[in-house]
This record gives sequence, structure tokens and C-alpha cells, in this order.
Amino acid sequence: MRLRLPTNRLAGLAAIATVLGIELAMSLNAASAVPVQASDGAAPKVGPTAENALAAEQDIARAMRDNDGAALERMLADDWIVIATTGGVAEGKSTFPDGIKSGYLTRKTFELSEPRVRLYGDVAVITTKVKLSGIFKGKPFDVVERQTDILHWENGSWKSVLTHETKISA
Repeated sequence: MRLRLPTNRLAGLAAIATVLGIELAMSLNAASAVPVQASDGAAPKVGPTAENALAAEQDIARAMRDNDGAALERMLADDWIVIATTGGVAEGKSTFPDGIKSGYLTRKTFELSEPRVRLYGDVAVITTKVKLSGIFKGKPFDVVERQTDILHWENGSWKSVLTHETKISA
């Protein structure tokens, strides 16, 4: 069976998205979501926005900086994964919290700058510059990274599903 696509490119992309089951959010200003009043008279509910995605990213950074493993666990998806600056892969949301709780990893600083936030429906891609320092395996570290986090909006809040770190050379 051969799939015939419409000749109009936009219609073709929409057809592909429909076939693949992908919901595309196309908006010139996705950052300005409008609260929607619930039909039962409850308080307005806000969906995913660039602002609340960045706020979630800042909450994760604060939990990292404060070595708050419990808070960090609440903000990571169960199947969260990190790609480290060395290229290594660690899976599971307990990776950093367990390291913090055990003393294997202690952060002294964790500062975000240069944020870039892009929304794709209920997925946010956030790239930041991160300056961090602390103790890892008993040895001090002080690094600067470019970090990309993928957040997914679920049940009214953001959860980090993937973190990718790239070390920036001095």
C-alpha cells in the first residue's frame, strides 16, 4: 500500500502528523496560554506555557543546588534519563536523589543562565547554560555546561523526562 500525500505541503504535514498520531501545536505566541474557566465553576486552569516550563526548570535547579533529593524526585518522570557530559547514560528518577541522599554527590552551586524555551504541545525543550560546583565521589568539581531538558506536561505540572549535558571547555 502506498500513502499518497496532498500536494500542498502544509496539508501533507498535517496528514503525516495525523497518520502518526502526533498532535502539533502551531501558534505564533505559544507562551501566552489563556486560562480556561472550568464548566463546574472551578478556578481557571492553565495549561503548558513557556513561563511555567521555565519556572519548573528553575525549581529543578533549586532542588539540585539545595541537595533536596525528595523535591527533585517529585519533578522527574519515573523513566527520566540523563546523558552525562562524559557520554554516559543513567536511567531512573532516583539517580540524582539517591546520589544526594548518600553523599556521593553534593552540590554547592547550580546556576542557570541563557534560557531558551520552546513548546511543542505538552512538551517543552529548555536549553540553558549551567554553572555548577560541588563534590562528586569525594572530589571537588567546578564546571560549566550547556544543558537541555525535555519536560512533559502531565496532570497539571511539568516532569523532566530527559536531561542532556554538554561540558563547555574553559
